[in-house]
Amino acid sequence: MTEEFPALYVVPTPLGHLGDISQRAIDVLRQVPWVAAEDTRHSAPLLRHYGSNARLLAAHQHNEEGAAQQVIARLAAGDSVALVVDAGTPAVSDPGARLVARVRAAGYRVTPLPGPCAAVVALSAAGLSEAHFLFYGFLPAKAGQRAEALRELADLPYALIFYEAPHRIVDTVAALAATFQPTRTLVLARELTKLFESMHACPLAEASDWLLADVNRQRGEFVLLLSAAPPAANDGEGERVLRLLLADGLPVSQASRLAHAITGSRKQALYQLALRLQR
Repeated sequence: MTEEFPALYVVPTPLGHLGDISQRAIDVLRQVPWVAAEDTRHSAPLLRHYGSNARLLAAHQHNEEGAAQQVIARLAAGDSVALVVDAGTPAVSDPGARLVARVRAAGYRVTPLPGPCAAVVALSAAGLSEAHFLFYGFLPAKAGQRAEALRELADLPYALIFYEAPHRIVDTVAALAATFQPTRTLVLARELTKLFESMHACPLAEASDWLLADVNRQRGEFVLLLSAAPPAANDGEGERVLRLLLADGLPVSQASRLAHAITGSRKQALYQLALRLQR
């Protein structure tokens, strides 16, 4: 905090355990005169715990544009500002991205601090062997939109990471089971770093029964980690069927979807191949 120019500091806060914060983050919170917080009522006792006397301003998903202008005004006056959310890293399935973009556009520096992120914490203990992962965050709340989003992810060769709230966890796990291969591994990470933290791994086909067997397993904030789609057999059948469908005049999206349904080849790979063939 010896910088000559004011900055917006993006400060991760603990997921639950108050010891999970860096010394640098504590130093920033103690030294900045202002903290932009997702919920000022939640952050006020947290700041007091770490010895911060910073003044709070609200910066949540419903006022982010207005909050950005307040932050820019503080920076223009020469004051640095810290940005926090209720738990974890700002702008990762939480407010903050638009505010950061406005501050950058106004010409002020944005300084990120490393720290807690529920997706990474869960991934580190999930035991999934994939070299790559895709972080999706929260799926749509409506069943039809959720199903469509999952269909787009079905063939990806990456581990998939979702966040979910307790009142939707049963429906979401059922939707996963209805879309993905039943043998894929699902890891349910619940209440990370908190008193009732738990992690359970099982074949996707067994996940709904496991959840429904004990209502306590449905409580708390969830990270869901799904192993990658298994590699499809490369026997050329998908391409053969795709070429026939395209030759019959079907559009790319319909041809790739039907070839996937007929042969089981990856839909996204078929779609990309269809685009190349049409050129």
